[in-house]
Amino acid sequence: MHELAIARSLIDIVQEEAGRHGLVKVVVIRLQIGVLAGVVPESLTFCFEMVSQDTLAAGAAIEIETVPLIARCSRCNVEFQVDDNIFLCPECGDPSIKLISGRDLSIVNIEGETGEEDGAGECPSGAEHLAGK
Repeated sequence: MHELAIARSLIDIVQEEAGRHGLVKVVVIRLQIGVLAGVVPESLTFCFEMVSQDTLAAGAAIEIETVPLIARCSRCNVEFQVDDNIFLCPECGDPSIKLISGRDLSIVNIEGETGEEDGAGECPSGAEHLAGK
């Protein structure tokens, strides 16, 4: 179950970003996970709940956006969504494609509380953070 390793990496990144932005409590973590990332969202959520206990992210909601599998044909350069694991260009039928998205695993943002009067703040984590990789 690699979701446990991903959850541990996620908590490390969240704690680092929260500290950088003065958050005392993390409320929501938004993720983008590609359909080919091999991550079971329910397992990741369960593992995150387990590893986040006794951290500033305890009880935080995990919101997951699924990123579709998008490819580009190497022959005719058309971009298309890969459905039903058919890795052929729908225009020219060529099997020589490059995957554009669908293997992603990134933090979109972290929302939390700073402890100040105005309440919650949003921490753009930078989608370049890749948990578990």
